[in-house]
Amino acid sequence: MAEGFARPERQRRLAETIHQYPFYTDEELARQFKVSVQTIRLDRMSLRIPELRERLREVAERTYSQVKSIGGREIVGDLLDIELGKGGLSVLETTPEMAFERTGVVRGHHIFAQADSLAIALIDAETVLTGLANVKFRRPVRVGEKLVAKAEVLRHKGNKFVVLVMTRVGGDSVFRGKFVVFALETADREIALR
Repeated sequence: MAEGFARPERQRRLAETIHQYPFYTDEELARQFKVSVQTIRLDRMSLRIPELRERLREVAERTYSQVKSIGGREIVGDLLDIELGKGGLSVLETTPEMAFERTGVVRGHHIFAQADSLAIALIDAETVLTGLANVKFRRPVRVGEKLVAKAEVLRHKGNKFVVLVMTRVGGDSVFRGKFVVFALETADREIALR
């Protein structure tokens, strides 16, 4: 895609790409730009763009502080972007612990949990519960694949919200979930807990 660009043009495109997709690894960027990982690292250093972990930490600090409905450690994956009541984005790096030992296929409850926690995080209330989930797994996910979940609040009426979550691995759609979540008021929460 970016093969053959002179350094200034490659660096300009690299900065734009990282701004748009802050969770890309140096390896993914090297493949995209058809250069070595070392070249990407040197370009990043020249542009004063931090490594992936630092970028994720910065994004997380800005993003997690907005969420009221779920604790930061309860969100499955890394929350990269959120606009309460509208939409959000999270990424989950899959690991061997998430998968079936013999096949390396990631267990569905991890994929579901990422989507469900993202849907809950979008709601601007202290207590949010999932009332209904209509989900479809489109293809198996293998260990090492990065799950990128994008959520959008489709509609809401009163305390009821319908949230669509689409999860992708690269260009492949791997999961789709439509969640109906409810924001509970303090009185409702006390009644529900009895």
